[in-house]
Amino acid sequence: MAPSTQFELPQPPTDAVSSLVFSPDSSHRLLVSSWDRHVYLYQLTEGEGDNANLLNKYEHRAPVLDVCFGDASNNDAYTAGMDRQVKKIDLTSGEQTVLSKHSEPVRCVVYSSAHNLLISASWDNTLHVHKLSEPGSDPLVIPLPGKPHALSSSPTKLVVAMTARLVHIYDLPTLAAATSPPAPWQTRESSLKFLTRAVACMPNDAGYATSSIEGRVAVEWFEDTPESQARKYAFKCHRQAAPEEEGGGDIVYPVNALAFHPVYGTFASGGGDGTVALWDAEAKRRMRQYQKFPEAVASLGFSGDGKYLAIGVCPGFETGMEDYTGQGRTRVFVRELGETEAKGKGTK
Repeated sequence: MAPSTQFELPQPPTDAVSSLVFSPDSSHRLLVSSWDRHVYLYQLTEGEGDNANLLNKYEHRAPVLDVCFGDASNNDAYTAGMDRQVKKIDLTSGEQTVLSKHSEPVRCVVYSSAHNLLISASWDNTLHVHKLSEPGSDPLVIPLPGKPHALSSSPTKLVVAMTARLVHIYDLPTLAAATSPPAPWQTRESSLKFLTRAVACMPNDAGYATSSIEGRVAVEWFEDTPESQARKYAFKCHRQAAPEEEGGGDIVYPVNALAFHPVYGTFASGGGDGTVALWDAEAKRRMRQYQKFPEAVASLGFSGDGKYLAIGVCPGFETGMEDYTGQGRTRVFVRELGETEAKGKGTK
């Protein structure tokens, strides 16, 4: 079995990491978006010498809150930012095109390759559904009942987690065919009592996981039957024992990031405590916890083949710094997983 190794990317962002994502067709290309107003494109290398190179960086007018790859054949990426714009980046030429404008910052953006849809979620309480097969057309605007904080898609579903514990699930084929705003496929209340920090869909299209600012993760299934809903559960994580001189108990950290392994369906969580844990969703157990990182874990992403796990590390806002800066403290690590490192119990 090949051993696991870990390395650090050169020339990291100079401020907090907002998201990171591998190319769907290459486990060696990685995009990182940052509050420093840039998107970074890295190339992982194998063999002797450096483990990665910075290929390019793309400047924006304001902090970039999310990034995703588009259709691999077009070499495009899409960004969401504080400048209220949804942009397409030609990763070869660096040319940027504004696809739509929201009236408030754009928090999230996801691309569905199966339906050729780009979906953005903004703090103006709307989704913009961009049908990329119809270039130049206006996006379909879907009003939301709350401010969106996290967005994730599976092969057929889109999960939107909002304030007030609201969760809307949309059917992607319905969105692709819609000419007017469709109703959600399902409307749910989050199993978590506090603000949702992250959401990630299972690669097998069966369900999703959410995390909160209060050190908890919930796992749910899409199928709306009593049997399926009875399987959902939540658990505590990313907590540390407080010193006895401070009264004991737990110090609770936000769970900032979630990512499902594309092959085994297990998932990783990253928290403000600076740790990453691997979980078996079916067996309801923690498989392993990695060594503590020097700062909070802000973002996670598996490569499409499951070989790599990228980890964005930067100071967390929970540290209470008045003059927040990630300068010199933002780092991106990539872990090359062992062959069965992310394999859950009973997985074939």
